[in-house]
Amino acid sequence: MNKDLTTGKAETVLWKFCLPLFGSIIFQQLYNIADSLVAGKFIGENALAAVGNSYEITLIFIAFAFGCNIGCSVIVSQLFGAKQYGRLKTAVSTSFIFSGCLCLVLMLSGIFLCSPLLHLIKTPAEVFADSKLYLDIYIWGLPFVFFYNIATGIFSALGDSKTPFYFLAVSSTSNIAVDILFVKAFHMGVAGVAWATFLCQGISCFAALIVVLKRLHKIELKRKPPVFSWKLLKKIMVIAVPSIFQQSFISVGNILIQSVINSFGASVMAGYSAAVKLNNLVITSFTTIGNGISNYSAQNLGAHKYGRIKEGFRAGVKMVWCLSIPFFILYIFFGKYLLLLFMKKGATDALAVGRQFLCILTPFYFIISIKLVADGILRGISAMRQFMIGTFTDLILRVVLAFVFSDVTGAAVGIWCAWPIGWTISMFISICFYRRAYRKFPQ
Repeated sequence: MNKDLTTGKAETVLWKFCLPLFGSIIFQQLYNIADSLVAGKFIGENALAAVGNSYEITLIFIAFAFGCNIGCSVIVSQLFGAKQYGRLKTAVSTSFIFSGCLCLVLMLSGIFLCSPLLHLIKTPAEVFADSKLYLDIYIWGLPFVFFYNIATGIFSALGDSKTPFYFLAVSSTSNIAVDILFVKAFHMGVAGVAWATFLCQGISCFAALIVVLKRLHKIELKRKPPVFSWKLLKKIMVIAVPSIFQQSFISVGNILIQSVINSFGASVMAGYSAAVKLNNLVITSFTTIGNGISNYSAQNLGAHKYGRIKEGFRAGVKMVWCLSIPFFILYIFFGKYLLLLFMKKGATDALAVGRQFLCILTPFYFIISIKLVADGILRGISAMRQFMIGTFTDLILRVVLAFVFSDVTGAAVGIWCAWPIGWTISMFISICFYRRAYRKFPQ
């Protein structure tokens, strides 16, 4: 059901809109968490390290899909808020065409570049074959990733956050069952983990596309709108390209950090792989709420209701802090038991690494969550230059300091300490940019 985000109390509107988004991202994260969990529990520590190692490279592809999602979602939100339904339909079809072409290019690139990338990040010999196998299968499923992301972006732009939640709830829980079936019953190893994800993502993609196209068909127009528009593509690209660069550079930064982690051996790789899944669950949850705030800001920008954008920031901060508190308690006091879900009982070194990582990062969730709310508004109002500066500050600091601190300390703990510093400095930058942008609106 489409929903207008420009009316009603801002806090109530955002809670109703963002809570299903939060639920969706929990299930979305279950895809990769399930892969790591099944690999670590039913195959072994090297399989867990291989899936975690491959995940950092898959994030590059996801970055492009995410950028297309955001570009389409923000522009469609603005058009929906302005009630320009003909241009809205054109923006949707333009996004699908552009994303399909981009996906094809990435698939061809992935086929030839995955092995060099695995060598570049110093993948140990004992996990190289499984990492390569996982990536090869993942690449063939890229069209599902891209078109599903576009479909969910459209749902969000139309104010519907519940439909994607229903799709993900079914597909991610199915993925866990199929993971276990392929690995434990059919003894397919890491390939079983990858094929399970491929299958479940494909089904959810087709289902989402059918529903979103039916939803758009119900919007009646006097005349058929153009299928493609260069003007709208340019507007989409203004949002999408910086978002792609942001996510891509974050992925490249993570790959560089992964190369440092890999130099400490398979146990550190396995511990980091498990802990970073838990960390990504939190960060992606904050990012998803930020994306919801982008849709909210974009609709209100299109409707010229600027005061509601400031109200949305305040409501957004309350939301992410309400999420930060339970995650803080869970990871600090029960992190050991969560990490053991990914590992066999004898993996004591990997467990110690994972606990250390969580204890250092978890207190700073209250900091990074504020930054991601501010970033969501900056993206929703198309302030992409400021958005990029805040993001790259965080990334550059984390990568540079990871190399420096790990060299100084001679241990992986130096890498973990780089995260809080980058998060804190970039948070202040994003807040400053948000305040400056808001002051430019008519009061």
